[in-house]
Amino acid sequence: MKSRERIDAALNHRQPDRTPIFEYVLQPPVADVILGRQYIYGDRFAPYVEENGWEKAVRQMARDMVELAVKLQHDMLYVPMNPPPPSPKQPSQIREEVPFSDPVEDIRKRVETTEDSPYCISEEPFFIYPCLKESMNEFDIDLPILAPAYAHGVWTDTALMQTMVLEPELVHRLYAARTRDTIVLIDKYHSLGIEMFGVGGDFAGTRGPMISPAAYRRFIMPEIRILSRHIHSLGRFAVNASDGNLWPVIEDFLIGCEVDGYIEIDFFAGMDIGKLKGLFGDTITLFGNLDCGNILSFGTIEDVKEHTMQILKKGWGNGGHILCASNAITASIPIENYLAVYQAYREFFNLN
Repeated sequence: MKSRERIDAALNHRQPDRTPIFEYVLQPPVADVILGRQYIYGDRFAPYVEENGWEKAVRQMARDMVELAVKLQHDMLYVPMNPPPPSPKQPSQIREEVPFSDPVEDIRKRVETTEDSPYCISEEPFFIYPCLKESMNEFDIDLPILAPAYAHGVWTDTALMQTMVLEPELVHRLYAARTRDTIVLIDKYHSLGIEMFGVGGDFAGTRGPMISPAAYRRFIMPEIRILSRHIHSLGRFAVNASDGNLWPVIEDFLIGCEVDGYIEIDFFAGMDIGKLKGLFGDTITLFGNLDCGNILSFGTIEDVKEHTMQILKKGWGNGGHILCASNAITASIPIENYLAVYQAYREFFNLN
């Protein structure tokens, strides 16, 4: 199978020749070692722009992403929008921001700002996507792309959580405005040939959701369901994202939101892919769930290989699994441990 066929099989619950593999977020220094040069990522982008210009920086970023996928034999890409060109420098003006002490007033201001300023598409942040296509053509590969449209998380927004209790109608308005804007973003992605859209956003920790299951069902689930239905009308796939322990809301998060996939599956928080596969494996594609924060960071090479093989074994059968880490591959992960994932993968599928 080619990569696109392999991903298509996984998303449509048909058995692929092997579990597809990719990386959700691959950061330096691990990415640097694999590339054999500095990866244009994060705070390295601005200095590269100053020296080489914005267009060349975006093209190099795209090429780096594709080359990493080629070297690691990935089957798909996760790609956020690129930074826009730097704006002309303006004389600095000192403004004293006075934070709202009242959480309701904080959210009210956000609602008014969001409702009064619909999302307007600027072309520059999307330049990376045609650049990716050019780089894929150069390497003679064709990889599906997952792009983020995360707008309905809670993260650590205490004002938002408080307003869910104090004035819930404001929260409905805020999320509805975000849904409206996210549909505009999704349509833009779709016009660029993007196949998968990440929706939702973080709302849980290791011990469980930071809001009640009732609040999730009331405020977030209906909005993500709107996005999923819109994505399905385009013939594309919706992938819900949040780390943390989601067991108290897992039916709502997956079935209630009508999504096709689940990413950021948090091994350390108890989200076991074997149990998820047993409950939802016929309808939900599971992206993960290698434990990047603990086993990959602090385990031995043998620990990593055994962990990888267990995840592959639990996720195998009738498609529905794409191997990646539960979150970002950061500087905490030794390169030897990261490469051990690929050693185990090749051993599991008897690849030369």
